[in-house]
Amino acid sequence: MQIRVWSKMAKQPQANPSTSRSSQPGEHGVFSVAFSHRHLLSISQLDQNDIVNLLDRAQAMVPVSRQPRQDHPPLAGKTQINLFFENSTRTQASFEIAGKRLGALVVNMALKTSSINKGETLIDTAVTLNAMQPDVIVVRHASAGAVELLSQKTSCSVINAGDGAHEHPTQALLDALTIRRHKGRISGLTVAICGDVVNSRVARSNLALLGALNVRTRVIAPRQLLPAGIEQLCSEVFTDMNEGLKGVDVVMMLRLQKERSSNALVPSEREYYHFYGLNEQKLKNAKPDAIIMHPGPMNRGVEIDPEIADSERSVITEQVEMGVAVRMAVLDALLNKNTKAMQ
Repeated sequence: MQIRVWSKMAKQPQANPSTSRSSQPGEHGVFSVAFSHRHLLSISQLDQNDIVNLLDRAQAMVPVSRQPRQDHPPLAGKTQINLFFENSTRTQASFEIAGKRLGALVVNMALKTSSINKGETLIDTAVTLNAMQPDVIVVRHASAGAVELLSQKTSCSVINAGDGAHEHPTQALLDALTIRRHKGRISGLTVAICGDVVNSRVARSNLALLGALNVRTRVIAPRQLLPAGIEQLCSEVFTDMNEGLKGVDVVMMLRLQKERSSNALVPSEREYYHFYGLNEQKLKNAKPDAIIMHPGPMNRGVEIDPEIADSERSVITEQVEMGVAVRMAVLDALLNKNTKAMQ
């Protein structure tokens, strides 16, 4: 089921640079633009208005996430199942926290003790869970396309929390929200995505989202970590880190994915860090106010210098917080069709 579809992903239509927050909540806290989708499976299913809609909802959720819980949360009575076939800390925890902060009953499936280890198929698992009448299933799976397949076998909403090297839509949304909060805009910026691009679902989803919002995207990686057709998906491709970082507003580092055989594609981690690890010298090529991002978990000293990761220009910790806000927004958009912004 591992489907390589990099070269088939069309660029999203460019956004009008003047477009910013068209779906802000109105006088009574109701969003003027409803979210019409049943599932969130990929960024490519969203148009520009959908993306801005979700970013505005997530921005409205930031103060909600920070305040004491409400007496009448909007998703009270809803059931959320987290079904993670791959290890996860940030994504699974943030989806769980997001659901609970909105009042949903959240169930985390313990896959190590489930019937999957007895030979049950993904489809049988989907049918079984669907019979329990959940409202949403959040899925992470090692195979590209697995989450979409599961969505076809259920009557509830399904959210893609990462499927193989295919997509990770909520990560791209939280990255965009973090950028917008720091830069005041997204359109017109230059963003460099650096590292293990060929194995990165984060890179794929970010290229689709940023392309839809009129961002100049650069990809920087050694040739063996660049997927076929990458030139069709971004504005510029570089194999030299210093050249690629010149004048960028955002530096987005990617993890070297050892579990997907990335180590076999590079001579050594030490050599990789020398040429493609982000350090102070390479960062001088970016704009003085450029921010540093990383989806985590980080391989310190492999793709990023620890001092850079912990510097004032790093927004890595804020990305984690925005992940909760974005996942609250997505859950609310899919399940709460009255769609009121929380006060």
